[in-house]
Amino acid sequence: MSKVNSRKVAVVGCGFVGSASAFALMQSGLFTEIVLIDADRNKAEGEALDISHGLPFARPMQIHAGTYDDIVDAAIIVVTAGAGQKPGETRLDLVKKNVGIFKSIIPEIAKRDCGGILLVVANPVDILTYAAAKLSGFPENRVFGSGTVLDTARLKYLLGQHLGVDSRSVHAFVIGEHGDSEMVAWSSANVSGVPLHDFCEMRGHFHHEEAMERIAADVKNSAYVIIEKKRATYYGVAMSVRRICEAIVRDEKSVLPISSIQHGNYGIEDVSLSMPAVVGKDGVETLVPIQLSEEEQKKLKESADVLKTVLDEAMG
Repeated sequence: MSKVNSRKVAVVGCGFVGSASAFALMQSGLFTEIVLIDADRNKAEGEALDISHGLPFARPMQIHAGTYDDIVDAAIIVVTAGAGQKPGETRLDLVKKNVGIFKSIIPEIAKRDCGGILLVVANPVDILTYAAAKLSGFPENRVFGSGTVLDTARLKYLLGQHLGVDSRSVHAFVIGEHGDSEMVAWSSANVSGVPLHDFCEMRGHFHHEEAMERIAADVKNSAYVIIEKKRATYYGVAMSVRRICEAIVRDEKSVLPISSIQHGNYGIEDVSLSMPAVVGKDGVETLVPIQLSEEEQKKLKESADVLKTVLDEAMG
């Protein structure tokens, strides 16, 4: 296996999400080398040049277009390549198209015996994470998806707004599919250790059920709203990619709701979905068993079943 350069990242796919992610990673100061790969070499070269011109305002690093040969020693390979979600299209509508694209990309990565972590960002992320794990043959701890890291950020943002409190003090997770069957783990939600309902009442909010339903729906629909208004979402997910890379490179052992293949948690087997996990330099260290009510466990199982059905069709 190739020796890994912990300060090098590769981004495969230079569309909106790939280029925004590269831009966020350049500003993070985590890396000294970023290699951009795209089926359209000119696109990769253009993005590399454009982002490089901001380096005098950041930190010295090398940003260049490359080929799959350039990913061999990358610590993290961020895969954003795939068809984008069009207005009116669900993430799952993209499945067939993008599994097809992954069947050409992932074997290219696999045959170069990379020792880095494969971070899947393309949608539908849960299906593609499963496909990437199977097609690459990498150990499962080294293949995971951005999952509901962004959905969870959206949830914290909206709860912060609702409660008039810093969103970083809100501790709550969106789990399950990154998509229509996702759910909020309300029973473990708190604001700096204070149970959510108690904090709401302290801030003068009493219609809990109503507010919870509205906020969960806003989180779930926010991608559709943004796509309708500006055709694509990319800044939020780029910041999520940066956050995940930070946890890996700095070996932070942060708890993030990434998408990985499940093995029996809550009766869920052989499907990739998001659960909070400890993330560090070796990728996924362990899943974190958060408290879920019976109703939440049932919803999580339903989310897994939705994904399983799509997975069987897509991988068949």
